[in-house]
Amino acid sequence: MKVSRRQLLAASVGSVLSAGSLRAAPTIHVKKRRVLRVLGTHVTLQETLRKQAEADLGIELQFQPGGSGAVLYQASTRPESFDLYEQWSNSIRVLWRSNAIQAIDTQRIRHWDEINGLTKEGRVTPAAKLGAGDSPEKLLFVQPDESLGSNASNRVSFLPYVHNVDSFGYDSAAIPRGKPYETESWSWLLDDAHAGKVAIVNEPTIGLFDLALAAQSKGLIQFDDIGNLSRKELDALFSILLKFRQAGHFRGVWNSVPQSVKLMSSGESTIQSMFSPAVFDLRSRGIDCVYASPKEGYRAWHGVMCMSSKTQGDTQDTAYEYMNWWLSGWPGAFIAKQGYYISNPQRSRPHLTQAEWDYWYLGKPASEDLKGTGGTTVVRQGQVRDGGSYERRFSNIAVWNTVMPTYEYSLQRWNEFLSG
Repeated sequence: MKVSRRQLLAASVGSVLSAGSLRAAPTIHVKKRRVLRVLGTHVTLQETLRKQAEADLGIELQFQPGGSGAVLYQASTRPESFDLYEQWSNSIRVLWRSNAIQAIDTQRIRHWDEINGLTKEGRVTPAAKLGAGDSPEKLLFVQPDESLGSNASNRVSFLPYVHNVDSFGYDSAAIPRGKPYETESWSWLLDDAHAGKVAIVNEPTIGLFDLALAAQSKGLIQFDDIGNLSRKELDALFSILLKFRQAGHFRGVWNSVPQSVKLMSSGESTIQSMFSPAVFDLRSRGIDCVYASPKEGYRAWHGVMCMSSKTQGDTQDTAYEYMNWWLSGWPGAFIAKQGYYISNPQRSRPHLTQAEWDYWYLGKPASEDLKGTGGTTVVRQGQVRDGGSYERRFSNIAVWNTVMPTYEYSLQRWNEFLSG
């Protein structure tokens, strides 16, 4: 019997289909890569950190950086839009009251016992100043009634990690160097000699305290508690500040570190509110920016990593992995090179050279040129960190970044000041 080529192919296909009905082909399962969405600011949401965490943890990180006010509004109103939130402790009260974040279980934080006393007790040493306002321990522990307080528990509102003290920076080519803790003063921000060359950070829970410290140290006003200003005190303060504003004293405000760098590098400002990365960026450009050590004390801040109230299941497990990664050593060493500290510094020490550890944490003269996070030299051999060691800097805190009971009113007055 002759069989055509078409008939032979048909018979072959039929045989395959018959066999398939008896034995199903194996199913291939492709494991979906875990994704974690992190909302925050450019301070910690840096590309180098994202890539390293992805490589170490085998996850996909989606960073959503923005301005501090914008990300706080998003976090407090849309907890479903993020898994973890990174910013500063002055955002905690807003997030907790709006049920945007959930408690973190410290028993799932691998190196919790290594976190130092600054976060848990408010002081880096027993003799250090506590500082006015919301020191971190006041906001850390979840109490039995679900309020936040300083009584230790296994549930916390945030993971303590990055922190620093801030002040103002000035260009030593235009303003003679002062003596740290002796002549450098917040009052310099309102000195007539710097009129038209002063810039302020555009954030009412930060810039407000810079100006309050400036007005008080200049003797223009006296506050009962600078960390908890009353409406009457705010009215008096802004009455003073508006006169300076209308006289052209302020060059302007900035919303990001790059903007602050541009203001000083272009010569538009010679003195301004400043964050540590901006100081070292300016120095890498050849501008001798001094980070002041005010005799009145620093304005301090503490970074917080919070978990969205909507984060559950596998995503929650991934969030804990990422939080533990931040305390694993390498991340703390990385951010030390831009002037920030980590809550368990000893674990980061092996990831820093002796020269880096001595300069950034111990306040010793640099034994060699040191590079920053961008790979450029930011510290020259022989230089000493402004303000000295970690302990000395955090022993001189005037006030913490704080959301006061009068926050809504201060926001209104701040906006009036900006438009004035």
